[in-house]
Amino acid sequence: MTQYNLYKNLKLSDSAFWDDRYESGQTGWDIGYASTPVKEYADQISDKEIKILIPGCGNAYEAEYLLQSGFRDITVLDISEVLTEKLKMKFGGYEGIRIFNEDFFEHEDKYDLIIEQTFFCALDPGMREEYAVKMSSLLSENGKVAGVLFDTQFEKEGPPFGGSRNEYEVLFGKHFEIKTLERCYNSVAKRSGNEVFINLKNKKL
Repeated sequence: MTQYNLYKNLKLSDSAFWDDRYESGQTGWDIGYASTPVKEYADQISDKEIKILIPGCGNAYEAEYLLQSGFRDITVLDISEVLTEKLKMKFGGYEGIRIFNEDFFEHEDKYDLIIEQTFFCALDPGMREEYAVKMSSLLSENGKVAGVLFDTQFEKEGPPFGGSRNEYEVLFGKHFEIKTLERCYNSVAKRSGNEVFINLKNKKL
């Protein structure tokens, strides 16, 4: 059974796949610091009181950067209990952050901003419509999704799973006003030329 088929056969609510990745150190997506596009986007936000969600947060470097930048209401969630237990120790001395070991699709709340950083690409492509719907439901009326998506196809079976700008325009256009969907100019070096930056505003119902 290939890694991809193993992933396909695991329910999303089963953390075993991701627990194993973190326990064995198979975390090739982890760049070791907050993503430059996310950092530079956050640097432009003056309101430090906005409510922020980072789903599939991984080692939560972006959350750490936001806290250090003065943001006061950050929620991170990940399906891996192995990971979230580590995060609870890492952020034990911080205020302004909540950590959930939870399935993103079962999470309930409202946020002003959701940061996308290597979460979308970890989901089976068949779940992308459900992802878009759930993202919209978690946002406040004028809330936004911002971050990066891969604009490439991978030779190896995922995750990560690739995609294209044309696909994203169709997918997100149903649920969001697309403010930005363009080639990312400030990607980290190893992803340069293979990412798009998104800034999606929730459509009014």
